[in-house]
This record gives sequence, structure tokens and C-alpha cells, in this order.
Amino acid sequence: MRRSLLSSLRAHLGRLVAACLAIVLGVGFGSLAMIVHSSASHGIDETIGAQYKGVDAVVYPSRSTISPTDIAKAQQVSQAAAVVTLTTAYLNAAFPDLVRPAGLEVDTLHDTTVIAGPGTSSGRLPTATNEIALPARLAAKHKVGIGDQLRISAYEGKTSTLRVVGLLDDGQSIGTAPAVVTPAAMKVIAPEAFVRGIALAAKPGVSQVQLADAARAVVAGELTTYTGAEFIQHEVESYTHGIDVLGGVFGMFALIALFVACLVIGNTFTIVIAQRTREMALLRCVGASRRQVFTSVLAEASVVGVVASAIGVVFGVALSALALTLSREFDWGIPKVPLHLDLASVFVPLLLGTLATLVAAVVPARRATKVAPLAALRPDTAPAAGSRAGVLRLIVGFVLLAGGSLLLATGAGMHQVMLGAAGGAISFLGVLSVGSLLVPALIRLIGALPARSGVPARIAVANAVRNPRRTAATTSALLIGVTLISLTCVGIASVQKTFDVSMNGQYPVDLTVSAWNEKMPAAAEQQLRDIKGITQVVPVSRVDVKAAGQDMSVTGIDAAKAGSVIHNQELAGKLKPGTALLTYPTLHGLNIQEGSPITIVAGRHKLTLTAQLSIGLDPITVTSADLAKLSPNASVTGYWLASDPNANGRDVIDAVQQSIPSVKDLTVEGGLAKRSTYTKIFDVLLIVGIGLLGVSVLIALVGVGNTLSLSVLERTRENALLRAMGLSRGQLRRMLAVESLLMAVVAAGLGIVLGLIYGWTGTSALMGGQTVNGGVEYAVPGTLLIAIAAVAAVAGLLASVLPARRAAKVAPAGALATE
Repeated sequence: MRRSLLSSLRAHLGRLVAACLAIVLGVGFGSLAMIVHSSASHGIDETIGAQYKGVDAVVYPSRSTISPTDIAKAQQVSQAAAVVTLTTAYLNAAFPDLVRPAGLEVDTLHDTTVIAGPGTSSGRLPTATNEIALPARLAAKHKVGIGDQLRISAYEGKTSTLRVVGLLDDGQSIGTAPAVVTPAAMKVIAPEAFVRGIALAAKPGVSQVQLADAARAVVAGELTTYTGAEFIQHEVESYTHGIDVLGGVFGMFALIALFVACLVIGNTFTIVIAQRTREMALLRCVGASRRQVFTSVLAEASVVGVVASAIGVVFGVALSALALTLSREFDWGIPKVPLHLDLASVFVPLLLGTLATLVAAVVPARRATKVAPLAALRPDTAPAAGSRAGVLRLIVGFVLLAGGSLLLATGAGMHQVMLGAAGGAISFLGVLSVGSLLVPALIRLIGALPARSGVPARIAVANAVRNPRRTAATTSALLIGVTLISLTCVGIASVQKTFDVSMNGQYPVDLTVSAWNEKMPAAAEQQLRDIKGITQVVPVSRVDVKAAGQDMSVTGIDAAKAGSVIHNQELAGKLKPGTALLTYPTLHGLNIQEGSPITIVAGRHKLTLTAQLSIGLDPITVTSADLAKLSPNASVTGYWLASDPNANGRDVIDAVQQSIPSVKDLTVEGGLAKRSTYTKIFDVLLIVGIGLLGVSVLIALVGVGNTLSLSVLERTRENALLRAMGLSRGQLRRMLAVESLLMAVVAAGLGIVLGLIYGWTGTSALMGGQTVNGGVEYAVPGTLLIAIAAVAAVAGLLASVLPARRAAKVAPAGALATE
């Protein structure tokens, strides 16, 4: 059987190429996910470990603050060779390229002879109270060099001027590294600095556990004391939680790719073994047992699986190295991550790929052993859906479809994500189970139109439904990919629309610009309009008043223009003369009800308005006409801004914060920062999701091409007969193209419909209990869905090119002579 196995592999190698390609893609993708995750985790382990080198115990303020008494007691621990207080202050720095100061994190230097501290890439560390060292990347960003003067201010108002004496080496830092000053300088510029921990180094012969126990015994009980290793692990987990989540997402997509590869592999082996029925029957006739035939098929699958999986691992390692190299070219706020290979990231994908191939080959192998030798020597007929097994499969499929749909609806109605996910998975298995009935019916329905164009198209429709099980298996692989991509697009679009509506309710204005105790200059409005990404600018005025005996401020805005900057149109409609919009805390503080009158007094002017509830606006908002009755000469104190949804929110906010330089204290608030952050997350999720799921679609299209290639081999005599009867090569190619196109269009259409259903129900399950009013917005990303269908159709046509060329090259007379 060994020689038979080797001969079979050599003889049928060309037919197994598509299966090998599916395995290579699936395993390579899984290997990429695991290697990138392993490299990122290992890189952070190494980076944080280097930052806390020499630390054997840490007192950490997880539930309470560290007091001077705790510091004094920790310094008296006899088992400690060195005790360092880790102190941080959050200050403002007046960088030369900015109009107003920006936030700057500053740490206190400590003795680095035992416990590691920051190093410089140029210059030196500060030694005097008027010196500071900045992170190199931050200094380069703001064009600050060694010898420059930097004005530092605390939030309490204290200001100091420090000279930059060094640039810190922050190439391996996670995020933005802090600047450093001497302990004496910190006491001067920020005496209320925050103590974020006490680091201790052990004396020789003292273990980390012993040192941690000694420190724990003297400091306050609310403080947490870690050993050095435990604290490093604590810090690593705080950074790698997102990486672990991302790794889980990548892993899920990798499993999807492997599952789709299994469908392609199983379909390939089914067809290949069906074509070798006579060969296996002859083996049975000359003495091979069923067990030997079964074992030989699995042995063939294992060889294919091992070789293709090994190639996939190499492919994944190469992609990982390329991805990590490219990541170093962009400043993502993470350290430079080197390629790190461990046993799991190499051997787990190899093992999974091999097992997936074996599992996919079991059913075809069993089918090969069930046919009697003499019966197998006769031509094999296509399996019918009306067989006992086919009927049972359909019954099970409809039961799964009904039960899964019920769970899906229940999960959406009760906002239970796990219940909805289970229902989606079960109902989708039901769709796959009834595929042998559903897919041919849809192909006949869709194929009715092209069938009118001529005989080749009619033959293509008949060929596409000739073997329902094979057609269903081929389209199932593509159906999974299209469904998941459509689900991702619809789900993210619906969640984003729901989020936008919720944001419009909580943060109805993108940005508000205010100048307290200052008048806005006449050119301020035009300066704001000139900022890229700002679409509307509406001036507002504020007046100090008394309402219900309390001192408050009232904001006035032109009612005719308010709707252009207030996204919540219902709220904008409430703003009219005679009405005052009050936030809920204001209503509660003034002890009045919505709809009740409120009297506002400004100097000698008094005005009674009707109170209405508002969310996200100033405490009291009225029309500019009503505000003029309270203060006829009220000046412009700020602006409400609307931004372009496609603009970079962070850039817009930065530009607004640095605008109007003549105003000393400019306050910029609003929901744009949060909105733009989540929008960016949605965009990244959409790109990543489509990119990852695209791998499964690529594998599925390999399966479509493989099925066509093998069907061409099966129908060699039939195609030759058609050629002999007058079918041209072009018509033959067109016939196969129509067959491939029908399978792709049916899979794409059904996948998009399922994606809409799953996307909408998933959004309801996920977001129904998260919004303020429980409402969920459903979206149909029409452009994306049309693009998905078009790509699937074009890819289906491309998948038919090689099989069609191979079929067209065969001479009719020679093909008729083949067995």
C-alpha cells in the first residue's frame, strides 16, 4: 500500500493543488495571528521588564494613596538595599510650536545605581532645579532642542522656566514617555505631585517574597504590595489585555479560515476519490481490505496536510516578519516589536492544519470503502437528495434552521448576545444542511435568465445542479465568507448609526469654544471657519444671572442658526422664544419641573420662561432674542461648532485649541473627541474584519476553481462530444464561466441576505440594552454590499478561467478516446 500511496500522490498531485493552497492560506493566516500576538506580548514583556530592572518589591496605591508616613516606613525596611519613591506630576508645557500650553507628564529622577531609571539618547539627565530632560520623540514633535527654555505650569497656576539639558531614549517606551526632573525641582514646580508607587531593591540573600512581606507589614493595609515579578506581570497585563483581545479576534478569524479550508479540502477529496472509484475497486479486487483502502486515503490526506501546513507556517512567518517590519515605520505609540517565534505559534498551526485535512478526508475515505468491488467497477452515479441520508439531512437542517431562528429572535428581543450568537450559529448550520435543496433551486431560478441566451448557458445551468451535494458544498465555502463579511459590514454600520444617534442625544454639539472673563476678538469667527474640517460656526453669548435665587450663567444662541450645530433636531426644535432649555442637574438643583415657569434676573431685567429638559447643552440655554432682553449689550463669549464627519476629529480639536491666539484661556469641549475616537475604531474594525474574512473568501474561491477543474476532468468525454457536435471553444469557455458565475452569485446573494439578518439581530442583541432609550438603529451599507456582490461575481468568473482554458485545449477526437 505504501507504493500505491506514493504512486497515487504522484498521479493525482495536480488535482490536490487547490486543496494544498486552501491549507496553506488557512494555516498561514493562523500562524500569522499567533506569531504577531506572541511577538507583541514578548516585546511588551521585555520592555516593561527593562523599565523595572532591579525592582524586587513595589508598594502600589491600588485602593488608597501613599502617604509620607508610608514612604518613611518603607525606607526603614531593613531587608531593602534601596528604596525609591516613584513620583509623577501632570503639568502643562508651553511648547514653541503651540499657541497654548499642552499637557506634559513629568517623573522624578531617582538613584539608578540599583533600580533602573531612564537613559538619554543625547545630552544628560538634569541635576539642578531649573533643568529638565524631555522624551526624544516628544521633543522632535514640538521642535525642542537641548539648551532651549521651556515654561512649565502646574494646574494650580504656579509657573517655572526650565532648561532642556537632555533627550530621553524613548525608542522602547510604550506610549508617550514622561519627562524627568530632579526631586528638588519637583518640590518647587509641583509640590502636590502624585506618588504612584514605592520601589524596593532587596539586600543580598533576601528573596522578593521576603522583601514584599516586610514592606507589607509596615505600610497601610489599603496599599497593595507586589513582588517585583508580580508587579511586572501586573503592568504587562494592563498593556496586553487589548493585545489578548485582538489575538482572540485574530484567532477566531483564523479558525473560520481553517473551517472554510476544511470544506474545500473535503469537497476536493470527495471529487478525487469519486474519480478514482475504479482504481480503488481494482485494489479491492486484488486483495486490499476496506481498512487498507480507508487507511491509504487518510495517509494520503496526512501527507498533503503536513506538507501544505508546513508551507503555510513558513508563509505565516514571512508575513509576520513583513508586518512587524512595516509597523516600525509608523508611530503607533508602541515599542519596536521584534519577530518572536515560540513552539506554540509554529507547531499549533501545523498541527491544526494537518488535523483539519484529516478530518475533512474522513467522510470521503469512508465513502470509498462502502462500495463493493464489482459494483465500484460500474460507473458511479451522482448522489440524490432523495436518498434516505439526504432526506434525514434535510429534516435535521430544517429543525436546526427553525430552532436557531427562534433563538436568534429571542436573543435580539431580550438583548442577550450569547443567546443570539448561538441562534445564529445553529440557524446557519441549518442553512448549510439544506444547501443541497436550497442552492440548486436558487441556481435554477437565477439561471432562468441566462438560459435564454443559448444552448451553452442552458447546459451550464444543468451542470451546476447536476450534483446538488457537490454544488452545495462548493457554494457553502463561499457562502460562509460572504455571510461573515456582510454581517461585519451591516453590524458595524448599524452599531455606528446607533452610536451616532446616541451621541447626538448626549453630545448634541461637536465642539464648544469658550473664553471666560474675556471677550472674543472680532476675527475669531473667521479664524474658526478657516480651520479644515469645521463646517459651521455659530456665536453664543453668556450672561451671569440669578435663577430661583441661585447664581448661574445663561447661554444665548440664534434660534435660526442653532439647528446647524445642534445634531439633535428634536432638541433644536425646542429652542424658541419664551423657552429655556435646562439640563437635568439644573432642573434638579433649582427644584423645578419640566414645563414649569422659571424666572431669570439679570440686574434690573427680569424674564420668565418655560423650562424644557435638554441633554448635552449648557446649564441654561435660551434664544439670543430672549438673552437680549436680559442683557441688551451682551458680547460674544464663545462659539458652537459643527465638523465634517469625514474629518480627522483629533486634528480638528488640536487646530481649534491652538486658534484665536489673542485669547489667553480658551476652553474647548464637546463630543467630537469621543465621537471621532469611536468612529476611528469602527473604521479600523471594518477594515480589519473585511481583510481577515477576505482570506476565507479567497480560500472559498480556490474551492470553486478546484470544483470546476475536477468537473472538467469528469466531463472530458461529454465536453468532447459537445465540441464534436459544433460547440466552439469560446462557447465552451462561456459555459464554464456561466456555471461558475451562477454558483458565486447564489452564494453572494444568499450570504448578503443572511448577513443583513444576522447583522441586524446581532446589533439588537448587542446594543439594545446599551443605549439611553433602548433604541437601536439599523443600517444597510448599500455601497459595500453591492461591492461584495460584484467582487464575488468577478472572482467567480476568474475562478473559471483556468478550468475553461484546460477544457478548451483538449481535442474532441482525443477526448472521446479517453476513459
